[in-house]
Amino acid sequence: MDNKYNGWTNYATWRVHLEMFDGSDCYWTETSAREFVEEIIIESTPEGIARDYALAFISDVNWYEIAEHYMPEDDEEAEDDDEFADA
Repeated sequence: MDNKYNGWTNYATWRVHLEMFDGSDCYWTETSAREFVEEIIIESTPEGIARDYALAFISDVNWYEIAEHYMPEDDEEAEDDDEFADA
């Protein structure tokens, strides 16, 4: 079953990208993107069920896909070159 959503891995990845990163011109790594979103959730919601659900929701996010979307073009080219070097 294909769970892709609007070209993204899944709904959670699409939604987090749309709400938190769309239009960003920053370079994000998997870790920095996840920590950024977790920090916003923790700082903006009181302890309880809403925070728990928000943190559970982001556990389905494909952080690599979000980071890859913001990877500088020269890094993408280097990554492509590495793939061919292994062949």
